[in-house]
Amino acid sequence: MFGCRCFHWNSVSRMPPSKPETFSLPAPLPQWPPGQGFASGKINLGELEVVKISSFEFIWSCSMLQDKKKRVSFYKPVGIPDGFHCLGYYCQPDDKPLRGFVLAAREVSSSESEINSSDVDSPALKKPLDYTLVWNSDDGNEENLEGCGFFWLPQPPEGYKSMGYLVTDSPRKPDLDEVRCVRTDLTDRCDTYHVILNAKSEFSEMPFQVWSTRPRHRGTLGRGVSVGTFFCSSYWIFGEEIYIACLKNFDPTLHAMPILDQIHALINYYGPTVFFYPDEIYLPSSVSWFFKNGALLCKKWMLVGEAIDASGSNLPAGGTNDGEFWIGLPNDDQQETLKHGNLKSAKLYVHVKPALGGTFTDIAMWVFCPFNGPATLKIGLLNYALSKIGEHVGDWEHYTLRICNFTGELWSIYFSQHSGGEWVEAYDLEYIEGNKAIVYSSKSGHASYPHPGTYIQGSEKLGIGIRNDCARSNLYVDSSKHYELVAAEYLGEGIVIEPCWLQFMREWGPTIIYDSRFELDKIINRLPLMLRYSVQNIFAKLPVELSGEEGPTGPKEKNNWVGDERS
Repeated sequence: MFGCRCFHWNSVSRMPPSKPETFSLPAPLPQWPPGQGFASGKINLGELEVVKISSFEFIWSCSMLQDKKKRVSFYKPVGIPDGFHCLGYYCQPDDKPLRGFVLAAREVSSSESEINSSDVDSPALKKPLDYTLVWNSDDGNEENLEGCGFFWLPQPPEGYKSMGYLVTDSPRKPDLDEVRCVRTDLTDRCDTYHVILNAKSEFSEMPFQVWSTRPRHRGTLGRGVSVGTFFCSSYWIFGEEIYIACLKNFDPTLHAMPILDQIHALINYYGPTVFFYPDEIYLPSSVSWFFKNGALLCKKWMLVGEAIDASGSNLPAGGTNDGEFWIGLPNDDQQETLKHGNLKSAKLYVHVKPALGGTFTDIAMWVFCPFNGPATLKIGLLNYALSKIGEHVGDWEHYTLRICNFTGELWSIYFSQHSGGEWVEAYDLEYIEGNKAIVYSSKSGHASYPHPGTYIQGSEKLGIGIRNDCARSNLYVDSSKHYELVAAEYLGEGIVIEPCWLQFMREWGPTIIYDSRFELDKIINRLPLMLRYSVQNIFAKLPVELSGEEGPTGPKEKNNWVGDERS
């Protein structure tokens, strides 16, 4: 029996549920150019070597009474290579393709590794001392025990950490040889991420919950490595430390990161096509086109701006955004020419950086539009084209490809959307050719989305907010061909020469102040009384561009240049 009647869970048949379909990218992977450890299948973290395990044996699942279609399954990793050890089990919702992974690890002898992560003599891996039963799905009827789920936390020896949980479909404890704990100094903290399971019980005030996890220290400087396991508890309080850890990469060279030839191969193979809205008038351009066609370097207290060299060599470099300088538009007819951009010259500016401790590569692709157009407000079935709200000079937007360094697979894409964004798994993307995805750039605002349609910045439920309209058109940029690699700091000094304009840390447009309140109040006053309160509340939560717009800073001033994406 593979499930039981328990708490608020539905009984299931004695046969395991059908396994979710395994996802593969639309096209087979190429042979990547040779070099270092990228796509070699294994990654050396110092005293540990890890492999990605994506083959699983079903253990147990359950579905909610209120929605039988929503089901979560728990899996044991199988096919672990000789010498490697399981660190914990895996779980996921059944309505998603099976594409997850957990890491398995082996200890690297001093003769095999040149990396000395510590002076500790204790082994890197040890068996647990015992298991603690964290939760079981028994409803109090003993005859059901063999079909219920039992969740076990390995109890590590002193000086070691557990990396994940084990699940069984019987009350018998797992064998102590089933899993390994990792020496504490080789681990890093991890946090809960997304809730996978939320089981409420009539016998307990606290629900049993299961979360995915991710390293706490992320971004280019973070060395936390995701193990792929889950965290579960029926009494954990948000903000407390969780009882499992992630791994830490002690390899200063990050040898699993792609070398220069491999970076270009990845972009050529995965570079998305960016589609702009069919009647978009505020199109992208190259930075050099923008400079050559009239953009000006403006300085505080100076009435006339200075022409900018095509390479940006006369822009002040470094420093901070102190308000002393900004980039502006000329006050003649050339201003309108600049606002509309130049699609023919447009390219994506690429920043390549390590993610999740160098086990993944983030390829951030930045698009520059000389002008961000005014917004369109949606209130139910009505649309209001705003005259000024949302406008600003110099619009930098981006999306980010996340590549698995074990295999070279495209894992997901981050779509930046105004002040936030979202990661979209590879199986939820649209593809235009082979493994090249599609990115839709919204009308006027240029936010990135994975699918065509109208996205509401505000309340999707009420249909009130700023419209972001996306569709295919003849206006597009193929980033696999039209790109410029501008930064990859991990490669070392001099490998990628950063352009002069990238060092400009001030604003790429003047500060614009407009009386948005007057324009919005005119719209609100036309609405039925029952709608006004809801609309006013939503407006109060929208970003600052509805009351004025500071010129945006360049890519290097964004917090995701060094940090992880916002999600």
